[in-house]
Order: sequence, then structure tokens, then C-alpha cells
Amino acid sequence: MTTLPLGATELLMLLILGGIMFICIRKKKLTIPGALLAGIIGAATFLGTGWTGLLSLLLFFILGVWATSHRKELKAKITPEGIHPESRKASQVFANGGVAGIVSFIAILDPSHLPLYVLMVAASLASALADTLSSELGMVYGRNFYNIRSFKKEPKGLDGVVSLEGTLIGAAGAGLMALLYGGFDKMGIIILLAGILGNLLDSVLGATLERDKRIGNDSVNFLNTLFAAIFAGACYALVCH
Repeated sequence: MTTLPLGATELLMLLILGGIMFICIRKKKLTIPGALLAGIIGAATFLGTGWTGLLSLLLFFILGVWATSHRKELKAKITPEGIHPESRKASQVFANGGVAGIVSFIAILDPSHLPLYVLMVAASLASALADTLSSELGMVYGRNFYNIRSFKKEPKGLDGVVSLEGTLIGAAGAGLMALLYGGFDKMGIIILLAGILGNLLDSVLGATLERDKRIGNDSVNFLNTLFAAIFAGACYALVCH
């Protein structure tokens, strides 16, 4: 059985993903299983949605790593459980990027609806990026913090607690994802809204189900990205049909 040689584009993609995985393991940003899963998700995203999907994934990853590392000494004093470990596990990788990987895999099987799947991938990552930036940077730059459920003031760092500054930073992250997708046309606006609403849902779930110990943080992150993807898909159906 003979195999076809990889094209230059696919080879470049493999080199990029391999280099990122190596650096992440070396710098202890990802565990080995986490890095392998990130590579699989990255490959599926590229094969299913092309460079737009892969670059969206890289934008989330690069900004997410930076935000997590930013002022980590200060955040270690703020959060009740201490600082979140920078070395992300496979479950955390799937929680944030799993929806993008699943949708991309569907796109491989059903390329006839590629624009829809690219939009859904970008929307899910916009939500993941908005959540990461708002929580990680909101703890540093926020001034007043409120429980999103009761709107009462609460200490920063608790599940479901938000600040105006963190919310705006998260919206800016969703805006960056929309710009990468192609600007603020109708589809870009959908991505922006999906990211903002997904981030808000994350906070609501954090203030309710996560605080009640019914679900964990990984489930919250997966659900907010899933919601964003479904929201974008529904908007696409309304706008384009």
C-alpha cells in the first residue's frame, strides 16, 4: 500500500504544531497528554477549517498562555485556592478547544457546509478567549467585583464573580477573534456576540452549578464554548437562509 506525500502546506502545519507542542512541554505550559491533545485538535482544526481555524486556535492559545502568566504572583494571593497551575492538563485543553476540534472533524466529513463550521469554530474560540482574558486579567485590573447572579459585591477570584473591567477585556478578546475571522461584517458581529454571551454564560454557570459543586470548571468551559458555537450556527442559519 503506497501513501501520498504530504504537500508543502500540510508539512508546514505539522512543523508549526510540532514546534508549539515541544515548546509548551519544555516550558511546562502543557502536560505531555495535554500537548498531544492540543496537537490533535490543531491538526483537526486545520484539516477541517483551514488556516482561518488554525490561526483562531493559535490566537486563543497564545493570548491565553500570556494572560495566565501575567501577574501570577498577584493572582496567587487573590484566588482562594491559590494560583492556577500553568501546566494545563488534557482535560483543560479539551474543555477549551474540544468544541473547535469536534466541529472541525465534522467539517472534514461534511465540507459542503464549510463556512458554517469555520464560523462555529471561531465563535467557540472567541468565547474561550473572552472567558480566559476576563477571568485572568479581570482579577488584576478590575476594581469592583459582583456576583453575576445576585449583583452583590463579593471578593475577586470566586466562581461567578465579574468586574466591568474584566468583562470589557473579555469582549475585546472576542473582538480580536472576530477581526482575525475577517473583520466586523455580519459574520464578525456574530462571532463577537457569541464570545461575549458565552463568557457571560460561563459566569452564570460558575455562580450557580459550579458553586453548588454540581459541575467542575472544565465542564463550565466546555459548555460556554458549545453554547457560543450553537449560537453562531443558529445566527448563520437566520442570516444566510
